[in-house]
Amino acid sequence: MTTNTDMNKMMQDMLGNFPVDTKAMQDVFKTQAALNERMSKVMLEAAEKSAEVSNKWTKQTLAKIGEVSSVKDEPTEYTKSVTDFASASAEIAAEHMAAFAEIAKRVQMDTVELMLAAGKDMSAEATAAMQKASSDVTAAAKKATDEVTAATKKATASK
Repeated sequence: MTTNTDMNKMMQDMLGNFPVDTKAMQDVFKTQAALNERMSKVMLEAAEKSAEVSNKWTKQTLAKIGEVSSVKDEPTEYTKSVTDFASASAEIAAEHMAAFAEIAKRVQMDTVELMLAAGKDMSAEATAAMQKASSDVTAAAKKATDEVTAATKKATASK
């Protein structure tokens, strides 16, 4: 009498022999979380500096507009105060836009630095994980092949 080979069981055994390296997954998660933390610090510092520049700009503009809105004795003084305000506003704007540009440049430099460091870390981790996975999969595939060969021989011998 022939025995039927349980293919479901054989497939479950074969797939169960393929290793999953949870340590590598945890390391990738930790690396990604650390990168996110450093990127968040860079962005929060930039936001804080931008808020400071914006606040300073607003205060300076309000101080200058207070001079424009004051009562003047001569009509020509209104023209002069508006002209002075426009001139001062242009200077203030140029100064603050340069400050924003410095913040953006710093964020860009920090981001590139972090990405290069993260790329090196992730590349090294990925290489190590792939080498381990490759050797584990090769061993598991060999074992599965041996089991299939043995099951086939057994099924053939039973006939």
